Amino acid sequence: MCKLKGQKGFTLIELMIVVAIIGILAAIAIPNFMQYQAKSKQSEAKTNLGGIYVSEIAYFGEQNAFSGVFPTIGFVVASTGSQRYSYTVDGTNVLSGTTVAACSTYTGSGVSATGFTALATGNIDGDSTCDTWTMNDTKTLFNGVGATLMNDVIS
Repeated sequence: MCKLKGQKGFTLIELMIVVAIIGILAAIAIPNFMQYQAKSKQSEAKTNLGGIYVSEIAYFGEQNAFSGVFPTIGFVVASTGSQRYSYTVDGTNVLSGTTVAACSTYTGSGVSATGFTALATGNIDGDSTCDTWTMNDTKTLFNGVGATLMNDVIS
């Protein structure tokens, strides 16, 4: 057997320990990353609900009434191919996103002579639960259909 002097390198055991440590770190980091990713996707709904609010208030200023029809109030989403939520104000006129097929329950929104509630519904994490946000004519943001006040008034 030939013995080489000064040969340096890592043993198989050392390499396996490093791979195991990387696996443990990934197992800890990935769930946190998914949570941050979901929060960033929710900002789409909050921003678009703010846009619906501005459009409704501007329409009310001109017509002295609210409307649930998006083209009427002048609300459009820049790119419908990448939107993760569906939006509605009156429950029937729906601006649909791409991942909302399993979340097609558009109840809880409404429009009247004195107010409105806009609804954003989407499935951002691939589970069976839909992410739902509402904003009313006082610019109050709710997570869920009128369920839990988020104490988050968009300014």
